[in-house]
This record gives sequence, structure tokens and C-alpha cells, in this order.
Amino acid sequence: MQSLSLTSTDPAFNLALEECLLQWLPADHPGLFLLWQNAPSVIVGRHQVTLDEIDSDFVRRRGLPVVRRMTGGGAVYHDLGNLNFSFMENAHGRKTVDFARYLRPVCEALAELGVRASLSGRNDLEAGGRKISGSAQSLRQGRILHHGTLLVSLDFGELVQALHVDPDKIRSKGIASVRSRVANISEFWTPGSSMEGLRAALLRRCADGAGQLEPEVLQAAEELAERKYRSWDWNYGASPPFTLQRRERFPWGLVDWRLDVRDGIVRDCRICGDFFAAADLSGLEGRLRGVPCRSAALAGALKGVPWQEYFSQCEPQRMEHFFTTL
Repeated sequence: MQSLSLTSTDPAFNLALEECLLQWLPADHPGLFLLWQNAPSVIVGRHQVTLDEIDSDFVRRRGLPVVRRMTGGGAVYHDLGNLNFSFMENAHGRKTVDFARYLRPVCEALAELGVRASLSGRNDLEAGGRKISGSAQSLRQGRILHHGTLLVSLDFGELVQALHVDPDKIRSKGIASVRSRVANISEFWTPGSSMEGLRAALLRRCADGAGQLEPEVLQAAEELAERKYRSWDWNYGASPPFTLQRRERFPWGLVDWRLDVRDGIVRDCRICGDFFAAADLSGLEGRLRGVPCRSAALAGALKGVPWQEYFSQCEPQRMEHFFTTL
């Protein structure tokens, strides 16, 4: 395999480059091994509902990019304490997912730094009984993409706040549980080891020599990043159909608000609760049908709503915030 070490830390560009390289790979190519890092960001799986996976308020405050990748699996938090790797090669007739094929040389590289890593479950690597790496894989048009992340010195505090993590997988009560199940590689490696040392070990174990990025591939990746990986339609709108629910008890009553969303568009809206309303709620619900499920679009659709006609004794600004903050 030929190696490529990316200098970009833009998650949208890096994921776009992966897709372009996978499409470009000639039938007789020996394969590619990429090393890359992302600036702080959240990367969601191909088949996930983005709004279910992230803490929208935290992500918004931090200005974190949220980008959907082309492979399945769960949402992950990336920062410069992660080292990401990608294998790309022609499948040569293989039709089944084989994580061990690609994770074996990664384990060998980690062993060079004194880290005893092993494959755990479907797609993880563990050291000392704790997860240090997760991977995802895709077979497309006769080509295989296997990519993963190595937790070298990840900020777990940011991870806990950025993600709505499945309690069965990582957390039940905040960062303490994360630290009990997930670990940084730096906790296990030989003193004096470094990120650069890990990079060098991976290149030795996973590639035979350096490759080169052609200018036209870089240009195609930037165009794809702008068109797809930086777009709301892909990162949020491409979520499977889902129901978004918000529920809050105000001093004057409980409001339960549900949106049925398909292809990123609100298909139905239902508002219920024990509040008193002078106006028929169907007028408010109707404003949201057909609107993109994003804060700015909802705010536009609800502009000028006479909130106190629908929710007696409410504070209009507070209701606008409740119905438009995702």
C-alpha cells in the first residue's frame, strides 16, 4: 500500500478526500493508507439521526462542525488528540466485512510503542480492558474503505458534552463512566513515546511507500466538501426518518412538542399538554409543516406568532426559544 499523510484538519475536506480517493482508485492500484487528524468536531455515522447524537446547545456554543461520514457505526468526537487512519483498496471479489485484516497491522504498530492492543467485539481495539480505537468499514463499487480513530490524548470532557452517548456503550453518569470504559493510548505506551512515533510505526506496518496526491483530486475533494460535507442537507437532512420531541413544564403548564421529520423536512407537527389556549393549535402546527428541521427555518416560519393566544400567560420570547432551538 501507498501512504498519504494529510495536512488538513478540516473534517469536511478530509471526509470528502476519502470519498474522492475511493472513487479514483484504479483497478490495479496496490491500495492507500492515510493518516489524518481533525480539528474539534463531531462525526456521525451514515445511518444516524444527527439531532439524536449531539448536544446541539454545546455544539453550537463551541462552534463544532458536525459532519456525516459515508460509513455506518456510531457518532464520535474528534480533536487533535485523535489520530485517524484509512485503508482503501480494491476488494478483488471479497464481499464480507473483515475488520481484523486491517486492525492487525495497527495492533503491531501499537506494540512497537509498548501498547498491548487486541480486537474487541465487532470493530474496536482495547488495551487494559478499555477501548482505545473504533473503526467503520464500507464496500462500494468493488472497493473497500476501512477507517478508524486512535484515541491518543483525547479530551474526554469535551466528548461527554458534545455527544448524546448511548449509556449501554459509554456512559451512564458523565465523565467518570467514560474514563472507566475508554482510554487514551498515552496511558499505556512506553515513556518517551509520542504522536509522531505512533505515526512512524503505523507507516512502517501499514504501507510500503509514500504516495502522492494529484492536484485534480485535491480540487475535486474541495468541491465535494463544499457541495456535500459542509451542507445541512447531508449532515442533518440525510438522517433517517425520525420524531423530534421537546417537553418542558412552564409555570402555567406543560408543553409537549413533536415533529415528524423525513428527508430533513417537517412532515407533521403535534403540540399537546395541560396548558390553556384561546386559539386553535392547528394554526401553529400548520406553520411548521413542510419547513426544514433547522433552527433558522423554524424561526422564520414562526415569525409573528401571537404566542399568548396559544399559551395563556406565557413569555413570548421564551416560547420562541422553546420552539426554535434544536
